[in-house]
Amino acid sequence: MSKSNTRYPTCFSPESSKLRHASSNWSSTIKNFIAQGAPKRALKFYATVRSNHSVIIGAVPLLLKACTSLSMICYGRIIHSESIKSGALFDVMVGTSLISMYGKCGCIADARKVFDLMSERNVVSWNAMIGGYMKNGDAESAFRLFEEMPARTEVSWIEMIEGYARNGDVVSARELFDRVPLGVKNVVTWTVMVDGYACNGDMDGAREVFEAMPCRNFFVWSSMICGYFRKGDVVQAETIFNLIPVRNLVHWNSLISGYAQNGHCRKALDAFTKMQVDGFEPDEVTLVSILSVCGRLGLLDKGKEVHEIIRCQGIKHNQFILNGLVDMYAKCGDITSARLLFEGMEQKNDACWNSMISGLAIHGQCKEAIEFFGRMEKSGEKPNSISFLSVLSACAHGGYVEEGLEFFSKLKKYDIAASIKHYGCLIDLLGRAGKLKEGYDLIKEMPMRPNDTVWGALLGACRIHSDMEMADRILEEVRSSDSDVCSTDDSHYVLLSNIYAASERWENAERMRMVISRKGILKTPGSSSVMFEHL
Repeated sequence: MSKSNTRYPTCFSPESSKLRHASSNWSSTIKNFIAQGAPKRALKFYATVRSNHSVIIGAVPLLLKACTSLSMICYGRIIHSESIKSGALFDVMVGTSLISMYGKCGCIADARKVFDLMSERNVVSWNAMIGGYMKNGDAESAFRLFEEMPARTEVSWIEMIEGYARNGDVVSARELFDRVPLGVKNVVTWTVMVDGYACNGDMDGAREVFEAMPCRNFFVWSSMICGYFRKGDVVQAETIFNLIPVRNLVHWNSLISGYAQNGHCRKALDAFTKMQVDGFEPDEVTLVSILSVCGRLGLLDKGKEVHEIIRCQGIKHNQFILNGLVDMYAKCGDITSARLLFEGMEQKNDACWNSMISGLAIHGQCKEAIEFFGRMEKSGEKPNSISFLSVLSACAHGGYVEEGLEFFSKLKKYDIAASIKHYGCLIDLLGRAGKLKEGYDLIKEMPMRPNDTVWGALLGACRIHSDMEMADRILEEVRSSDSDVCSTDDSHYVLLSNIYAASERWENAERMRMVISRKGILKTPGSSSVMFEHL
């Protein structure tokens, strides 16, 4: 289409310089909203100015970016329609932004339609289409398009390598990595390959590429640390961290969060202190990890210190920070503070609801935990597997048998497969209530093999209710089963010995002790611990 035949809307005509200036200001305002992490405000602002004027061509890519971040595909389609009417679709940036939005929102067929209709494409358009295919798991179509590209940049290679790795195909990712021309094989390309291996758990492959890198950026060190932590190899993660020539906050965050995820809570706290000594101020990522550690260790005072850091540094109370605070206070037993924060939240996701339900259950407020689960359902937030574990635990500790059975039956309603942990909670509930036969029958009906925890819960109930007949029956099941329980967990013999002793069946108790002696089972001595905090 020639310029002479192009019909511009009034707001884009050469005569309307005032409106063009206004459009530029509107685009700047929209851009600022998006930069501030407020995509909804950007869309609302656009809706206001759009009511009196035609589509603002300079703002379209920004608006489509906002739609993508909010997964508002319907709004994106409206902007697409307006772009067609105004002629803005002929702009290569608008077309590319549409491809990116549709691809990232899972509408890959729409993305390809826009791509095919574009009268002009640049390499960014091709990369966006390839990225869309990879994001939607269609590596074959992405590769075909990649081979057809008239020209490639380093981004083209990176999209393909990263896409293959994200889809779990590290072999194809490596094959393509080895094909990258030397002129475009930069530090980012190397880093993407290392990260691809690390994310797929292949730390040998990651280490090989990492060692061969001509130079390294800060991200690749972090990727290696996270990869080792993900595999539970804390020693190697520490080794990599200690080799970093110049550390930054990202490296410290990788170390602290890795320690927290692997249960090394004390090491996480020590690293947090060293990080601050080295002159680094914690950010949102650091503080969320430390709040998690405080919750696990029950360090309420330390958790309050972290809360004070959040206040003093003016860190925004986003979803992650608020969830971390609610979880910490709930686990530490300060239910009042947890509830105050929880009730003040505008948006509550499943993690936040789970923290409250679990916290209430752990600290004996079982009825309240059950009520919170009901509130969660009414709020429209779908309970997940963890939600059901927490509420079933509350039912077990509170003796709410009927409620527990009802919650267990609801798993099917939410399309959640009952795990052995869910069965374990229900068996614990039945056992505590003295319904040992029902618990035993449930174990026999389980779709998976019962483990030591399940049998142990029922044996513990036998001890509480002095049911020797059921205890003998359970031990016979454990003996005759072909499971790992017999070989890996002999604590049942200790427990059974205690059951016999408690019921004054001394002969049987002595027989169990002889079995324990022959097997070389060590009875864990009772102990108490006192935790001292540094003053």
